[in-house]
Amino acid sequence: MANSPQSKKRARQNENSRKHNTSLRSMARTYMKKIHVQIAEGNYEGAKAAFLQAQPILDSMINKGIFPKNKVARIKSRLNIKVKALQAA
Repeated sequence: MANSPQSKKRARQNENSRKHNTSLRSMARTYMKKIHVQIAEGNYEGAKAAFLQAQPILDSMINKGIFPKNKVARIKSRLNIKVKALQAA
């Protein structure tokens, strides 16, 4: 448990930051799930629209420190491959 005023404040800030980051991470995952749902339905136009909507959200998560840059790049790449596969099918 924190004893000094400085460590108590730091503990409060960490808790607020954790809650905020959890909310942002959840939002990003929701956007990813929307794409997966459209892909599972075989809806190319819906998947493409969801992907275009999710891209800036995922990119902003990099700047906020929620996800590492390479992880977001990997996620976007894999989703884009799946979306393009729908168009070919």
